[in-house]
Amino acid sequence: MEKEHLVEIANTVMPFGKYKGCRLIDLPEPYLLWFARKDEFPQGHLGELMQLTLAIKVEGLEGLVKPLKKA
Repeated sequence: MEKEHLVEIANTVMPFGKYKGCRLIDLPEPYLLWFARKDEFPQGHLGELMQLTLAIKVEGLEGLVKPLKKA
């Protein structure tokens, strides 16, 4: 996991769905788990970031990412 990815997770905004406009790190874990259970993460970079976000949340490491949010 690269530092660049952590910064992106902290600042990338969800572009669609129920949580459109929410930063990836702020997405609820059950929402990310839903994508994982259905094996339907979006294709490409967004899907990769969402999978990393889920891994961070499952491991309880959100505290490392949240300080990277831009105002």
